[in-house]
Amino acid sequence: MKFLKWILLVIAVLVLAFFLGGKSYLREQTKKHSPERTATYNKNGMDLIVNYSSPFKKDRNIFGELVPYGVVWRTGANEPTTFTTGTKIKVDGMPLAAGTYSLWTRPNKNSWEIIFNSEVPDWGVTILSGGKETTRDSDWDVVEVTVPVKELPKPEESFTIHFDEGDKVYLSLSWDKTKVSVPIEH
Repeated sequence: MKFLKWILLVIAVLVLAFFLGGKSYLREQTKKHSPERTATYNKNGMDLIVNYSSPFKKDRNIFGELVPYGVVWRTGANEPTTFTTGTKIKVDGMPLAAGTYSLWTRPNKNSWEIIFNSEVPDWGVTILSGGKETTRDSDWDVVEVTVPVKELPKPEESFTIHFDEGDKVYLSLSWDKTKVSVPIEH
């Protein structure tokens, strides 16, 4: 009985140590391989910020393999990608209120579903699934749009999010030979 109490005490101390120090250490280590990046757009009455972690291709087949088709993806690495707008905007014609959202995607071969969710979970995937299952709660989805895939002429080594300007502003996501662009208006 006394031995069992000691074992439980040691386990409790190890779990506490992980949450106090180990968790931040793991985050620091993963960001060495997938650095944090920020994309901003501050024109035409819009103030947009995207924070994400950028994994690298490393000779891997990305879409359809590393990132499976038809499955919701955390859209980057480490914590979920966040999208912040300082004003009300329209995302592919759908209204999105000012605020911060987690950005999720469901890649497919010819189109992607782009999902803005009002909840920003801590890590974005479950540890027990090895990162294959997201922690996204679809009850908090506020905007979901579908955009076509464009094939890039040459592979892009790191996952990149940026804003393109044309007839509208576009939130563009690209990696490997795939690019998708989401129209945004004020």
